[in-house]
Amino acid sequence: MARSLKGRVFDKVLIANRGEIACRIIRTCRRFGIAAVAVYSDADREARHVRLADEAVRIGAAPAAESYLRIDRIIDAARGSDAQAVHPGYGFLAENAELAAACADAGLTFVGPLPATIEKMGSKSAAKRLMESAGVPTVPGYHGHAQDDETLRMEAANLGYPLIVKPSAGGGGKGMRIVWAADDFSAALQSARREAKSAFGDDSLLLERYLEAPRHIEFQIFGDARGSVVQIFERECSIQRRYQKIIEETPSPFLDEELRARMGDAAVAAAEAVDYRNAGTVEFIVGADRRFYFMEMNTRLQVEHPVTELVTGLDLVEWQLRVAAGEPLPLEQNAIGHNGHAIEARIYAEDPARDFLPSTGRVQRFAHPSPDAGLRIDAGVEDGDTVSIHYDPLIAKLCVLATDRDASIEALCRALARTAVFGLATNLELLRRIAAHEAFAAGEIDTGYLDAHLENLLDAAPTAPDMVWAAAAGRCLLDRQSATERIAESGDYRDPFSPWHRQDGWRASGGTGSRLHFVDESGEVHELIVSGWDGAYRIGHAGRKFDATVRELDEEHVEVRFDNVAGILSVIRQGNDYLVGQDTAGFALEQQDPWPIAAAAGEDRAHPGAPLPGRIVAIEVQPGDRVEEGQALLVLEGMKMEYTLKARTAGVVERVLYAAGEFVEAEVPLVDIRPDPAG
Repeated sequence: MARSLKGRVFDKVLIANRGEIACRIIRTCRRFGIAAVAVYSDADREARHVRLADEAVRIGAAPAAESYLRIDRIIDAARGSDAQAVHPGYGFLAENAELAAACADAGLTFVGPLPATIEKMGSKSAAKRLMESAGVPTVPGYHGHAQDDETLRMEAANLGYPLIVKPSAGGGGKGMRIVWAADDFSAALQSARREAKSAFGDDSLLLERYLEAPRHIEFQIFGDARGSVVQIFERECSIQRRYQKIIEETPSPFLDEELRARMGDAAVAAAEAVDYRNAGTVEFIVGADRRFYFMEMNTRLQVEHPVTELVTGLDLVEWQLRVAAGEPLPLEQNAIGHNGHAIEARIYAEDPARDFLPSTGRVQRFAHPSPDAGLRIDAGVEDGDTVSIHYDPLIAKLCVLATDRDASIEALCRALARTAVFGLATNLELLRRIAAHEAFAAGEIDTGYLDAHLENLLDAAPTAPDMVWAAAAGRCLLDRQSATERIAESGDYRDPFSPWHRQDGWRASGGTGSRLHFVDESGEVHELIVSGWDGAYRIGHAGRKFDATVRELDEEHVEVRFDNVAGILSVIRQGNDYLVGQDTAGFALEQQDPWPIAAAAGEDRAHPGAPLPGRIVAIEVQPGDRVEEGQALLVLEGMKMEYTLKARTAGVVERVLYAAGEFVEAEVPLVDIRPDPAG
């Protein structure tokens, strides 16, 4: 064992999770010489966490309810593998008191808080009552036991609008709804109940006053069995979509030392009130007036824990294992320091331009800069892996560390400009634009940041300079040249020096130039006429011409020279998809055939289809119903979210092709509508 654990030593730990967090826990186990046991569903048989583990145990079918949420199978897997401890990661059963209790009953150590603590904090309503008694500020709202519609409607009227409806159990923003007016309350209530029941098995709800322009700031806490509790600084988590964080940083640009100290003290008081042990997070909502309120306590390790590790130099999973093994906290409060500024960007398989719909499929290639002291990549996938319908679409977390916030943002931009995922839609372009956004640079962020700026961010495709076009064209033609030379070396061509052999656009008629078409991030098609050979090119683009030399440095970097200027650019290519990185800017391009076959017919608006694979959970119309454009037709659930399919034309419903509870694939028609004659 690389470093001994005092007291009870774990020789083997079972990780009751999947994806990047399972891979991350395996990394620390390996450092300690602890054998790591992975669990997997049928969908994850070939997943990265399974490949990295020392051994792996199948626990069921692909749906989480039949595998990762089965406590009995987790316990059986731990016993059968002779594991001594169970680490729950985050999500799934991580905040499940029954799993913690089942571990204790089976003689296993649960790497997390006591069952009683999880139970107290598992209900947001009970947690708020407990925090109030401990003197921790809470958001005004209703968190009572009565859950009938009339009681909730009356409490909402007393509280006033706007307000938030949220599940009492669970977290991660699942089931949360902002209600702006009384007329919208009933629909929000039913939708929140349905999603809460599906995600957490508990449809009880609470109501909270909605604070406009608030910040989401959380504090990392840690406790041991001796009653010691420390806080390990804050994380700013305000940039979110659907209440899911996508960019986090520490320290928060909003806090001064006085407010940081008060919030840290409140976080410790909250933890002490529930005899907190192991890793956890106290989450606060902070108003523009700098007043803060307890929001919830997450009784687990957080997705964004790497930024805390970067600025402190600590390994929080190591702390978890040590505390679970009976050791005291490794450091006292006054010995915990931090240096620099860290930012995490979450890379999701989703399409921001389509309302963040998750995407599924095979990761053809995941390219990123090599990790170092200032760059950390926590990934759950590698080239060739599949993103499934059944689980959260998080692919990886890209984290940077620099001396201060400005330097950290620059490092983030530079890293994102050289990170690409080919094969399915991701949010990488949006992350690049947020990182380069003036409001983000100024620290002018709150939980409504994306709502306020999303349209502009999606439209703000950067204009590629000439050096980028030269790099893309040069990469394309150098690849063609290499392919041609390989063919010649194989003996397929008798004369490799023939002008018919060279891919430089030479024609017997005297005309020269290869025609290349690239589509930029805004959808604009750019035509480049390129003549030349072996890295020396004359390029025509947008009515101007320029000479450039392009020299390959390695598989992903080229040197471009023109107009007495030289630059090294990264060019990551997968088939017809390119990502060109210049300094802190990244440009996603798609190469198209200059002479394409006629496009297929457009989507039939009268037969709207599923935007993602999933299960139909509610049907809002019946055959014979008249619908207007934009009216809800049915609700689809997939990849841990709900999507409402709406009519794209006015008319009469002729057929609903599937029933509630059925699973459907992406893009299959779900409803037939007979459009109005005028439509």
